[in-house]
Amino acid sequence: MSTTTEPTTRGAARTRHPSWWLVVALVALAASIFLSVAFGARVVSLSDVWTALAGDGDDVTSAAIRSRVPRTVLAILVGAALGVAGAVLQAVTRNPLADPFILGINSGASLLVVMGIAFTGAATMPEYIGFALAGAAIAAVFVYTVGSLGPGGPTPLKLALAGAIITAAFTSLSSAILLPRIDVMRVFRFWQVGSVGRAETSDTLLVLPILVVGGAICLISARSLNILALGDETASGLGVPVVRTRLIAASGAIILCGAATALAGPIGFVGLIVPHLCRLLVGADHRWLLPVSAVAGATLLTLADVVGRVLGRPGEIDVGVITALIGGPVFLWVVLRRTGGAA
Repeated sequence: MSTTTEPTTRGAARTRHPSWWLVVALVALAASIFLSVAFGARVVSLSDVWTALAGDGDDVTSAAIRSRVPRTVLAILVGAALGVAGAVLQAVTRNPLADPFILGINSGASLLVVMGIAFTGAATMPEYIGFALAGAAIAAVFVYTVGSLGPGGPTPLKLALAGAIITAAFTSLSSAILLPRIDVMRVFRFWQVGSVGRAETSDTLLVLPILVVGGAICLISARSLNILALGDETASGLGVPVVRTRLIAASGAIILCGAATALAGPIGFVGLIVPHLCRLLVGADHRWLLPVSAVAGATLLTLADVVGRVLGRPGEIDVGVITALIGGPVFLWVVLRRTGGAA
């Protein structure tokens, strides 16, 4: 038993108290929540925030603050889902470039939502969720299959290239379906970049159980993901069913990606940025990495939404644009670190 945990224990020893970093992440999330409800077209004070959230204020300022709560909750849930999904996908594929957006999973979810709206008249959140989950699963299988072709199997570079190709193809198909259908384009415009600006409490509550299920699957798989990091042969020797473990963990990540895309559209790079940052802080032990990635992902997306609202006054810049601006340089940094490696 000690053999299975020794590598992760050594990795944790090189970091400074993972539990402390989790507390730091929670404090950062609390600060981002305050900023999210305080900043927008109208900036308010801390006392105004407390008054509005307590339900004591009835003026325009209090109404503005309360209107920001649903989008803040949505940003927290979607950011947490994408952060955990990215960490799990990187572990399952052993690919540091793995991200729901880069691997085309978000694009697959978006494409099927477009097809559902255009060809079946889908117009409710349960229908969007069904199409998004199916699209995410199809895209994940397709990318892994394409990336596994040729010698060497599914290397990080091949998976990233396959994901880029699939993303471009699915995006083009979505555009081809949308362009002749102005009515569909008007409905789907929300999903094109990724946004939390149209948050509805009823939709969030509807998707919440699905996010909980996906997150629970990922967290339950944490110990097995640690053992998979030792290599397939070692993991098999320690009694871990490698294929089944990968399928179960990946299914949890796909559920998180599909549900998050149904709520907020294809938001990219959160699943790339967050796991790499958290791995530097808490090490590679997924029992700590996944919870910290959830909190850090929620913090990142909440802050990105705040930045988009502040920079875009009196309107806003969609959160998907902000995460892409942050994620592009991080993606380049990861690629450069891998130069000359196993990719």
